[in-house]
Amino acid sequence: MKADERHTQQVSSTSTTAPSNAGSMLALRGFAWLLALQTIGELLVRQFGLTVPGPVLGMLFLLVALRWRAVQTAVSSCAEFLLTHLSLLFVPVGVGVMTHLGIFDTYGWRIALVLVLSTWAGLSVTALVLRWLQKTK
Repeated sequence: MKADERHTQQVSSTSTTAPSNAGSMLALRGFAWLLALQTIGELLVRQFGLTVPGPVLGMLFLLVALRWRAVQTAVSSCAEFLLTHLSLLFVPVGVGVMTHLGIFDTYGWRIALVLVLSTWAGLSVTALVLRWLQKTK
């Protein structure tokens, strides 16, 4: 009886780890897509001297690549992984702010003003585009 129980435990433990490994591989494949498309954008910008930043060109390539189901599922899995660990991405920013705290003494109000105005501008443009899109329906 104990041998059967051990076999059942081994089967159940391998069946629970297999999907997570497959999900991890899918997320890594999505990350590879993101890096590859960004690299292609960077290479094209440097090769042809374009004024568009390489990551922006890579995002345009990603927009085209998302038409294929394989790219969609891989990038979706990577996005879910990155969103679940999003708080970790703010650690370097926090360390940078703490390291350069003296800059905020000198330019703090200017930085705050730029942040508020740029946020307001982004929200305004988004609202205007949304209103325009709703009218065109």
